Amino acid sequence: MSNVSVVHSGPWADLDRREFRPPGFSRGLFGKVFFKEELGLTGMELSLNKVSPGAQSPFLHHHVEHEELYLFVRGQGQFQVDGQVFDVREGTVVRVAPAGVRGLRNAGPEDLYYVCVQAKAGSLTGQTIADGRRVQGPLLWNEARVG
Repeated sequence: MSNVSVVHSGPWADLDRREFRPPGFSRGLFGKVFFKEELGLTGMELSLNKVSPGAQSPFLHHHVEHEELYLFVRGQGQFQVDGQVFDVREGTVVRVAPAGVRGLRNAGPEDLYYVCVQAKAGSLTGQTIADGRRVQGPLLWNEARVG
């Protein structure tokens, strides 16, 4: 079993060419790509997202077990949780508990890009930063590949 999975998702600007079809929906959503299957994720879900100007979530939703972390990397918009609306922009990070009813919209003139990570609420225990262990050995880089 390999200790690494690598996927190149392509340019952010091309995310709207990828289609996600939620269960029970007759048509797909464009601009949303999930990576659980492609990367073999076992403790989280990851998606990359692009929302066009004026577009919004097609529905409000909440989760049963998963909290979500949203990291906004470009653009500006508005996020709604339990009826509370607040602005988001590049650099905004939002955590929503499973029961939080959420939705978002692009309120700006350019595309809104964000990363969303889902993980089971309460699954991190103890020191998460201290979970890493130092390993002796050199870092090996192929200088011909850089750039």
